[in-house]
Amino acid sequence: MKYNFALIGAAGYVAPRHMQAIQNTGNDLIAALDKHDSVGVIDSFFPDAAFFVEYERFDRHLEKLKRSGTPLHYLSVCSPNYLHDAHIRFGLRHGADVICEKPMVLNPWNLDALEEIAAETGRSVFNILQLRLHPSVQQLRERIQQAPGDSKFDVDLTYITSRGNWYYASWKGREPQSGGIATNIGVHFYDMLQWIFGPVRQNTVHLHTHDRAAGFLEFERARVRWFLSINTDTLPDIVKTAGGRTFRALTIEGEEFEFSGGFTDLHTQSYQAILDGKGFPLSAARPAIEIVHDIRHQQPLGLKGDFHPLAKLPLAPHPFHQ
Repeated sequence: MKYNFALIGAAGYVAPRHMQAIQNTGNDLIAALDKHDSVGVIDSFFPDAAFFVEYERFDRHLEKLKRSGTPLHYLSVCSPNYLHDAHIRFGLRHGADVICEKPMVLNPWNLDALEEIAAETGRSVFNILQLRLHPSVQQLRERIQQAPGDSKFDVDLTYITSRGNWYYASWKGREPQSGGIATNIGVHFYDMLQWIFGPVRQNTVHLHTHDRAAGFLEFERARVRWFLSINTDTLPDIVKTAGGRTFRALTIEGEEFEFSGGFTDLHTQSYQAILDGKGFPLSAARPAIEIVHDIRHQQPLGLKGDFHPLAKLPLAPHPFHQ
């Protein structure tokens, strides 16, 4: 069966991955919405898709299609983080199942509300948690599960993805809209860690500023020091010398775990899993949402206790502050 999709957030960074996944799984994008009209990328995938910059006209179009016998089977949500729950409700009320980018919501109670309306409408909500589909991550999880039951691993997670000043002018640089650094660029890593190492036992934040965050997470099977940053100056010298702008590292008991490759088709795999009835539902999103919510609402301790070494790097002023 060929399914009809609509997409909210067509001009965003991640939207092309969703368009590609819809195309790769043999389905059709019938309508898309974004308040920005720089969406020429649609031509590479679904040039016949209807496009709207006004929410009301998008709603009217989908309603018209439904009443003329063209149902909406799935809505893909790629909008700013703080709008996800509203757009998920929109899809559910239109009788569609919803596929939402991470983070699904900013707060745990938003999940509670979505669970209620999903039950009322009889539709489903799925989260894109693509790291769970990465072959190396799956092999690591199996390795941890096969380790002796009393094993507890020491882990360091470092993720630096450089962003320019545009970031702070966009919704991504505003904590009420994005959830801040830990939520915006870290939520999928926290999901991966809890999926591999089990439930959270302790969540401590050492540092949380506009361009970086660091802390300590104790899971059932691991002690994790983590550091996230969008500041180019925090990159290792070897990466900067080579002209790189991203650094991703995960070490387990001092051994580097390599998972930098293999990301190309994970959105397509995520979509195919959903279509096969094996997607990650609302409940799967909750552990990571609770982690980032707790990080966001903690008072950072400073450099006390077991902190990530990069937390000691000199802090930088906000680029918009004089």
